[in-house]
Amino acid sequence: MSKAYSKLGRRLRLGVIGGGPDSFIGSIHRSASTMHEEFDVVAGVFSSNPERSIAAGKAMGIARPYGDPDALFAGEANEEEPIDALAIMTPNNSHYELSVRALEAGFNVFCEKPLTMTEEESADLVKRVKAAGKRYCVAYGYSGYPMVREAKELVAQGVIGDITMVQSNYVQGHLATLTDSERSGSNWHMKPELAGPSLILGDIATHSYHLASYVMSMEAASLSADVTAVVEGRTADDYCGILLRYPNNARGVFWVTQAAAGGVHGLNLTLHGTQGGIEWHQEQPNELLVRPLDRPAYVLTKGGVGLTAAGERVSHVAIGHPEGYREAFANLYYDFASNIVDDILGETPDALSLCNPTVEEGAYGMAFVYAAVRSSDNDGKWEPLKNLT
Repeated sequence: MSKAYSKLGRRLRLGVIGGGPDSFIGSIHRSASTMHEEFDVVAGVFSSNPERSIAAGKAMGIARPYGDPDALFAGEANEEEPIDALAIMTPNNSHYELSVRALEAGFNVFCEKPLTMTEEESADLVKRVKAAGKRYCVAYGYSGYPMVREAKELVAQGVIGDITMVQSNYVQGHLATLTDSERSGSNWHMKPELAGPSLILGDIATHSYHLASYVMSMEAASLSADVTAVVEGRTADDYCGILLRYPNNARGVFWVTQAAAGGVHGLNLTLHGTQGGIEWHQEQPNELLVRPLDRPAYVLTKGGVGLTAAGERVSHVAIGHPEGYREAFANLYYDFASNIVDDILGETPDALSLCNPTVEEGAYGMAFVYAAVRSSDNDGKWEPLKNLT
């Protein structure tokens, strides 16, 4: 039985904006939110066209489909049983406005990355979340993998010593040539006014940055970036190479592209410290390679023996049965729900449930994007990241 139902006598009510029936990420969010039976999706806006939005919601069995966000906020304000949380998966330029409106309406928020369009919006949103006292999760889905949580805990326990080096590659190939949607101008991801200043930085390099920072529990101090388009005729960035320096003098390197012909997904993370290293590959997500300095390397397996409580908590299926991308997203919703229920009841959250990417982490993601843009525009000049603490 879900924690929400066992403690509240009901599941939490989730509303969504964006992610219509044909959206990849929309189906991920809706199915992930219900996987652990903590949420019911009861309201939503599914298209910028009001008629299509309502028709899509009805076709998916959503109890309260709305024509636009204005109608959702007005309608939920008059509901006897309004939504507890709002999930936002719209184009990037609307994340800030919808988040502000949701917080003002008293909703907890689960928002796609990148957090906002500007650093100023991100900083303001951090303040608003604190003032509202609501839960805010940023959809850095890879942080929901059990073995990423395990890696974070091992680093925190000092298993590999003090971090000295980090590398994250994210090498995709689906934009190795110009696409039909680029030629027709129908892909909003390619439009800076909708997606932000850099496709590659906002779309996937923020994942590399967050994954490294998340596992290290450390934000970068400065970076040097080369950001460009390598495919002829493309105006949006599809490649970046980034060097990073961390406050403890550790060094980092990211290679991130969506234009690697033959590339599939290719997200991985390698950390080295004074006492060893760890390595994780998203295409083999159920294994974590640990390389101690003074004894043979070993592999930890999702659901297997030897895991910390952090890794065990989000391993839901018996060993030998893989848990993947959708399940990782479901773990974010699992913790999100747990925290909301605790807030409703005035209970202290389990420390292991406080592992979701926060609004502050989302704001650091924007600081990373803009530092990389400034650096690349100045031939790789080292640029500081804004400190939010």
